[in-house]
Amino acid sequence: MPLEVARKREIIQANARSDKDSGSPEVQVALLSARIEQLTAHLGTHAKDHHSRRGLLRLVGKRRRLLDYLHSRDFDRYKGLIEKLGIRR
Repeated sequence: MPLEVARKREIIQANARSDKDSGSPEVQVALLSARIEQLTAHLGTHAKDHHSRRGLLRLVGKRRRLLDYLHSRDFDRYKGLIEKLGIRR
């Protein structure tokens, strides 16, 4: 169950670095975080859904790798993003 189009659009607008930005690490991490929150809520009600749990773990790993990349490239952008999204590190 992917994110709704309107929700995805507002996440991209809130985290984009420019008007036409849709692929920067900040946008990707924000989209992954929204999807992770959605899957976490799903697993709260469907505890035995192991296929979705595996997908959640893959998304968390991908977000972690993107955050590590951003951390190594530009620490200020990394710090601002984790504060904005409320990700604990």
